[in-house]
Amino acid sequence: MNWDQIEGKWKQAKGSIRERWGKLTDDDLDQVAGKKEQLVGRIQERYGIAQEAAAKEVDDFVKSYQFEAEGKGRAAGHL
Repeated sequence: MNWDQIEGKWKQAKGSIRERWGKLTDDDLDQVAGKKEQLVGRIQERYGIAQEAAAKEVDDFVKSYQFEAEGKGRAAGHL
C-alpha cells in the first residue's frame, strides 16, 4: 500500500492512525484529511519530535499498514 491508497481510504485508515498516534484528536485527523505532510506536521506538533522523525514514523506506518491490509486479504482468501 502507498500513501495514495491510504488517502483514498482515509475514513478507514483514521482508526489505525488513532491507534498508532493516540495524541491526535478527531479534529486533527479531520483537518489532515488524508494529506501526508499535514499528518507529519500534526505528529511533529503533538509529540514534540523533529520533522524527519515524524516523517519516518509515517513511512513506517504506511509499510505496516500495507502488511496489515495484505494479511486481512489473505485471511479472507482474497489474495
